[in-house]
Amino acid sequence: MRRLAVAVAVLALLLAGCSDVDTSSGKPTFGGGSLDGGDPQSASVRSGVQDAGVRPCSDLPLADAGAEGDGALPALELPCLGGDGSVDLSRLRGPAVVNFWASNCKPCREELPLLARLDRDTGDRLTVVGLDVRDADPDAAVALARRSRVTYPQLSDPTFRTRGAFRVLGLPQTVFVDAQGRMVATERVPYTSYADLTGAVRRHLEVQP
Repeated sequence: MRRLAVAVAVLALLLAGCSDVDTSSGKPTFGGGSLDGGDPQSASVRSGVQDAGVRPCSDLPLADAGAEGDGALPALELPCLGGDGSVDLSRLRGPAVVNFWASNCKPCREELPLLARLDRDTGDRLTVVGLDVRDADPDAAVALARRSRVTYPQLSDPTFRTRGAFRVLGLPQTVFVDAQGRMVATERVPYTSYADLTGAVRRHLEVQP
């Protein structure tokens, strides 16, 4: 019974992190509200991304179009936040860390500087990717990225298409992808220290920051 109570308490904390209720609609929200997110490729978002120094999606390690894979990552085409075009997640190759976040998610705001540091410390040995989920204000997301010194590539999911495919229960959520593009682990807890984050990277991807 004690273990069950602890498990229920942990799940409640996860869902409370950034899964709240919009009082006007009564619908559960994830980050950006009950409506679809804003335009992730508007002129202001593009300008903000350039000013923040966020790297383009073209920097991501992608398999050739049409290349056969094991299908571990879903074939979802997501727009680049503040950039041109989109990325098919099934083409992403690792080792990579994909972090689901939103600008109004407090644990996400606290976690982003740690991910930015991880990106700087690992260089070409690890790919860090941000995935801004259902964000009602993409401009706020870009401003937060700038304050957090985030420069790794950012994708956007304004209509939350990743929710079912990645079983997103709340934000933040982090997915670990190996060199073959296989999703090897998912962690649904916020990282509150750099040691926790780097420990997860070593454990799941055997990459030493």
